[in-house]
Amino acid sequence: MSARNPGTKLDLERISKVRVNTQAVLKRAQQIQGQKTPKKQWQAAWLLKAVTCIDLTTLAGDDTPSNVHRLCLKAIQPVRYDLLKRIDMHDKGVTTAAVCVYPSRVADAVKSLKAANSSLPVASVATGFPAGQTPLETRLQEVRLAVADGATEIDIVINRTLALTGQWEAMYDEIRQFREACGEAHMKTILAIGELGTFTNVYKASLVAMMAGSDFIKTSTGKESVNATYPVAIVMVRAIRDYFLSTGHKVGFKPAGGIRTAQESLVWLSLIKEELGNDWLSPLLFRLGASSLLADIERQIYHHVTGQYAAYHELPMA
Repeated sequence: MSARNPGTKLDLERISKVRVNTQAVLKRAQQIQGQKTPKKQWQAAWLLKAVTCIDLTTLAGDDTPSNVHRLCLKAIQPVRYDLLKRIDMHDKGVTTAAVCVYPSRVADAVKSLKAANSSLPVASVATGFPAGQTPLETRLQEVRLAVADGATEIDIVINRTLALTGQWEAMYDEIRQFREACGEAHMKTILAIGELGTFTNVYKASLVAMMAGSDFIKTSTGKESVNATYPVAIVMVRAIRDYFLSTGHKVGFKPAGGIRTAQESLVWLSLIKEELGNDWLSPLLFRLGASSLLADIERQIYHHVTGQYAAYHELPMA
């Protein structure tokens, strides 16, 4: 992955001055959505790029070692081998970016990937996911346990109460402690944007998370009523751009929750390309948090190769 974000001192003066122009954000989001997407082999190429940026995720109450094992195998071979061979991509190492699970399933995922001789990273959600309402010491311990079990990426959730009440110093201090608990693991900070109220709050929370040393900022847990939306993404990626211009450090971006279609993944890639540039078009700095998106992308690639749409039973499940 990219070099870790060392973080910076909390700049409260800068945060207090943040104002987001809502109308401008909504207009830009409309422009992005209205753009034409690539067709034919160009579309297939972009869709494979999207596959390599997916954090293939299962975060269900009924997760078992066997469905985590199946998820890992799907992450290693996300698109059917014969389809990749037809477009000469079978030997290019197309895998998803990572596998993302609950802390209690990290050991299962690590074991499955090791058995398959794969070096794919395991990401774990932590810190009282999805609400972040458990005591701080419990949340820190959860991070440490996930890292001890072999997670090399940790998706933490912020304490939304602190963001909603403007306690930016307290939020910064908590995230710094999570950063320490992560050790060598990369830290993605989930803002749960559907619960932050305003674009200005989202921008401020993004800045605080980056100043505290987050390697990625992520839109949502996928469990809120509002998840990844294009307007919120514009706000977050502009914060990433501003942080890069003032510190020289590149922080990654991860939209998550509700991203289900191949078409949407193309819009996300184009948003990143236009707002942040080609450097961010890589799993080092861009991830798509998704559980059902891969199935639709694989169907589109099947269609590109065969001219027909696959029945669901023809493509292996994640």
